[in-house]
Amino acid sequence: MRREPFPRLDTQADLHARLLGFCRLRAGEVWQDPVRGHRVGVLDAAREEDVGVLMDGQAAQLGIHDPPYNIGVGRRRSPALFRMDIQAYMRFSRAWVFPAVSALDTHAAFYLWLGADQEAGFQPLPEFMLLMREVPGLVSRSFITMRNQRGYGTQKNWMALRQELLYYAKGTPPFHVVYTDIPKTLKGYYKEVGGRKTSNEERGKAGTLRPGNVWGDIQQVFYRREENVPGAYAQKPLAAIERIIRASSSPGRIVSDFFAHSGTSLVAAERLGRKCYTMDIDPVFAEIAIRRLERLRATGKTGWQTENPFPELAG
Repeated sequence: MRREPFPRLDTQADLHARLLGFCRLRAGEVWQDPVRGHRVGVLDAAREEDVGVLMDGQAAQLGIHDPPYNIGVGRRRSPALFRMDIQAYMRFSRAWVFPAVSALDTHAAFYLWLGADQEAGFQPLPEFMLLMREVPGLVSRSFITMRNQRGYGTQKNWMALRQELLYYAKGTPPFHVVYTDIPKTLKGYYKEVGGRKTSNEERGKAGTLRPGNVWGDIQQVFYRREENVPGAYAQKPLAAIERIIRASSSPGRIVSDFFAHSGTSLVAAERLGRKCYTMDIDPVFAEIAIRRLERLRATGKTGWQTENPFPELAG
């Protein structure tokens, strides 16, 4: 199988510097999609004024945010995947969380991806949970776990194979029941309804299972999938983001994502008939997000797999 054309872009300073020359946006600028009204900015999520620039007076019905976890990936750190003391990390977190919640509509859902470093007291997960208790108007709804593609700690510990997803509600947001692709196989579970014994299959609304708060059916084996974005180091599965959007937003509404990275929220919103307002502090990833949307429209493909997102960079 062909190899990806790029290594992790956060660890390749020279390559990253070359890619900047192909980016249409500079710091502080916003691209307005002429087709559906998406917005992509090179902005800082921790600056309240930048959030205002992106939102442009609009409010999101759904926020999906995937900030740096304060944990290295593959035992490697970089300016993009930094590791700082927990007090400094929580100051950064506070700086972006409150503006992100303020950018939500009166009735809205707020989803937050996080990690838990089992070698550092599981930080930053407990600290973040305590921070979220301080945010006015939010109510905790669910604590979801998604399985990772691969893990660490295989020799002297259980493999760490999970990412955490916290779900909060502001007001009374919509929640639409969704289903997995996993068929129902359990038979013989009976319950009396209206004086009559009914089976689980009879009561069910679909032939497949509803997802719970453990998402083991979604995998991150990106290099084998069309949706792969070469060089991305924190990409989320399209199926995971689409599940959130289907469940917690309505067609035509705005989905906010203040850490665009590979542009998954943008692509998911496009496919599901929502608007996405997203930003990244790095012009390269803002450009990748826009190019991924343009590629979807031109070819129907959700990513590049092992092709080059920057074909003009010969060699």
